[in-house]
Amino acid sequence: MQSEIFDEEYTEANDSAPHWTVFVNIVRQLRKQCPWDREQTHASLRHLLIEETYETIEALDTGDMQELRTELGDLLLQIVLHSVIAEETQQFDLAGVVSAVADKMVRRHPHVFGDRAVSGVEEVLQNWESLKASERQGASVLSGVPASLPALLCAHRMQEKAASVGFDFPDLESTWAKVEEEIQEFRTAASEAERENEFGDLLFALVNYARRNRINPEDALRSTNRRFRERLGYVEAHVPDMKSADLEELDLHWEKSKGVHED
Repeated sequence: MQSEIFDEEYTEANDSAPHWTVFVNIVRQLRKQCPWDREQTHASLRHLLIEETYETIEALDTGDMQELRTELGDLLLQIVLHSVIAEETQQFDLAGVVSAVADKMVRRHPHVFGDRAVSGVEEVLQNWESLKASERQGASVLSGVPASLPALLCAHRMQEKAASVGFDFPDLESTWAKVEEEIQEFRTAASEAERENEFGDLLFALVNYARRNRINPEDALRSTNRRFRERLGYVEAHVPDMKSADLEELDLHWEKSKGVHED
């Protein structure tokens, strides 16, 4: 039956072939025969890679394993598409992508694949950053942090990188003192531009404090956003005309929503 649908290149990956071989050949055939797939480039697929990544994260946040399986497949499609496009111009292929990341995992885990001993997670992370830095000799300590990351996540990663080379507050108390300092500076800011700058500094200080408490600020805010969406949905369901309701009534249903949407 497959031979009636797919071309010879696809049918070479028969039922005994690994699933990934079949899948790659499907994508290769789409690039040849589907008008939409054929015209895609690395640049045109950028937004889809971002969308699929966030849809995968949403599946993780909701704990829906069936949806997670689907979204991981969609994300994998984007990875294979980029690899096949690069393969067509002989830049690299999927085997090269897998080989490179496999080599990196072995190289950066000497405590697993070598004879280095570690005392725990912190030392694993320190070794990772140290090995990564040695691979990028001469590069900035922040060179591995994409500027296109969501702002909270970018701040968190930059602070992790800076801390890995010793540029960090000495303790948790001084980290929180910086937050209080930034709060005061924001409160006394005189102009709109100054308030924006000081608010950014305050967020950056809060991200740093979260990092020192082993909290990922991006995950924390996303969780709060999800709770807000659920609770406001509860209020909307019980007060269809929210604009005409008084704040006391809205607050009453908001408080009730907390009992319905417990984490």
